[in-house]
Amino acid sequence: MTKPRILLTGASGYVGGRLRRRFEQRGVPLRCLARKPLYLETRVAETTEVVAGDILDRDSLKPSLNGIDVAYYLVHAMGAAGDFEERDRQGAENFASVARSAGLRKIIYLGGLGRGPNLSAHLRSRQTVGDILRSSGVPTIELRASIIIGSGSLSFEMIRSLVERLPIMITPRWVRIASQPIAIDDVLDYLEEAADSRFHQSEIYEIGGPDQVSYSDVMRVYARQKGLRRLILPVPMLTLRLSSLWLGLVTPIYARIGRKLVDSVRNETVVSDERALRDFSVRPRGIDEAIRRALTNEDQTLSETRWSDALSSLGVVSGYGGLRFGSRLVDSRSVTVRAAPEAAFRPIRRIGGASGWYYGNWLWELRGFLDLLAGGPGIRRGRRDPDQLEVGDALDFWRVEAVEANRLLRLQAEMRVPGRAWLQFEVEEAGEGRSSIRQTAIFDPLGLSGRLYWYAAFPAHQFVFRGMLAAIARQATGENSPP
Repeated sequence: MTKPRILLTGASGYVGGRLRRRFEQRGVPLRCLARKPLYLETRVAETTEVVAGDILDRDSLKPSLNGIDVAYYLVHAMGAAGDFEERDRQGAENFASVARSAGLRKIIYLGGLGRGPNLSAHLRSRQTVGDILRSSGVPTIELRASIIIGSGSLSFEMIRSLVERLPIMITPRWVRIASQPIAIDDVLDYLEEAADSRFHQSEIYEIGGPDQVSYSDVMRVYARQKGLRRLILPVPMLTLRLSSLWLGLVTPIYARIGRKLVDSVRNETVVSDERALRDFSVRPRGIDEAIRRALTNEDQTLSETRWSDALSSLGVVSGYGGLRFGSRLVDSRSVTVRAAPEAAFRPIRRIGGASGWYYGNWLWELRGFLDLLAGGPGIRRGRRDPDQLEVGDALDFWRVEAVEANRLLRLQAEMRVPGRAWLQFEVEEAGEGRSSIRQTAIFDPLGLSGRLYWYAAFPAHQFVFRGMLAAIARQATGENSPP
């Protein structure tokens, strides 16, 4: 392995994870600092080295910086319990001290955009970290960004949750605060270019897209692109405290950091210094294109996801309604059979049409009848061939979106549902003449009606899908399936 010259902190985080994958696709040798190396080691490329270390433990940082030229500092403690400002300060001081001793040539840091004496605690902490890193004497390039538009970004996910859940939004006054959103791909371009040798002294760059918009404007763009009608009614008297409680109520995923999150968006985050456009080759895209690209990239990522790998690596247990991935709701289960992958996949490729759906066929027929009444195709279309499937084939009220021999079948629903739905089957060898079969239902709900549909239908889906998978397992091993 080539000795890495770049250290990446926060490599399992939102921005750091995407920057890591970008470098790995280019074959750039990396060293990643991780508090729990085992979590990251199974995800990295051969050109990436993972080392144990914690920015709150100064001694643990020393080996990670040995032989490094450029370090990316992409960590913060906003989601941590207790005094996150103190943890941010301590981590930055530790890193700055070790970086100076190690002879590091450059630090690249992603901070928060904002000016003025009354910055929120979060923005104040992010900018203090930049000051500390520069005080090390190591040339530090600090990029200050507003809302980052991309699946997984905290601000973007907050906006998505509000728009998806609430047809009528009675919103706090901070939704009118001006911001200058930037697409995640543009942020990554800035971070990557900052490593160039022409940036050889400490600088602060403010980065943002070309559009200055409010949070409510971003919500309207998102709603329009998702085909949702939303009414936004700002209520000026909602205080910071009430705003955080309101946010935690309508988007429970943010309840733990509600006040910090709301506090961080009460400041204007617009670019007042445009030197980044002069010194970098990056030309950020506008808000419409940024959101469109985020949704397109999310579709592509999910279509390429091996749920067998994703769910096992997360180590999470599905509760009622399954799991949430971005805007998608996912219900997945697996079974191991004593059969080769070819035998395990055989009943999957024959599914539908005259073969039926292996379990609860009367329920499938009822669902098809209801779909016909709603103007959908029902299950009358059957299938083109009883034994083979090709991409684009109609399959009852599904369409074959992807098929790989003895490995994968993904169907996209064409029945009438308030959203988009997929049913995916994966087969992989499990050793000793056995195979694992994973069945995954994926739903991208259209607003509140889509979510209500998913949760209302979830018990029936559990009953049918569990029975279907068990019957497929019996077919794979040569046993008879139930009627």
